[in-house]
Amino acid sequence: MTEAKKTTAKTAATKTVAKKATAAKAATKTTARAAAVKTAAVSKDVKLTGATYATGKRKDSVARVYLIPGHGNISVNGIAMTEYFRRSVLQMIIAQPFEVAKRDGEYDVVAYVMGGGLSGQAGAVKHGISKALEKREPELRAALKSAGFLTRDSRVVERKHYGVRKARRSTQFSKR
Repeated sequence: MTEAKKTTAKTAATKTVAKKATAAKAATKTTARAAAVKTAAVSKDVKLTGATYATGKRKDSVARVYLIPGHGNISVNGIAMTEYFRRSVLQMIIAQPFEVAKRDGEYDVVAYVMGGGLSGQAGAVKHGISKALEKREPELRAALKSAGFLTRDSRVVERKHYGVRKARRSTQFSKR
């Protein structure tokens, strides 16, 4: 009986060590990714020296956008926009400010996005591009403002409330 207890204790200890190692690996991967994004964002390329900077926000996403005169190349977190945002709807959302301003292919965009999901990130990049265009060419303000691109869409997910299953969803009613 004591041997069974010892074996059980050893197995439990082994499982605990394995869980800690797995958690440490996951934390290291997350930290490495965050560090890579930060270093990419902090180390300013030579290309970004003459850039116009703006911050865009949507839901829980924040985008730092650099607008540079160029050929229409857009990169998000160091990846081409078509690779980062694979859905054509999200690519269309990002291109809208250039279409409204009639500046297709005139500017390169370097964006660094954090937080939220892909839809919120695309909205944040669009907001940042619109603000940067307006900073670079103030005469575009009327067109961008009338399209609603300069207004920050402040809708965010409502928090979960106490005693309720979700933000507004209550528990199922039982008559008996």
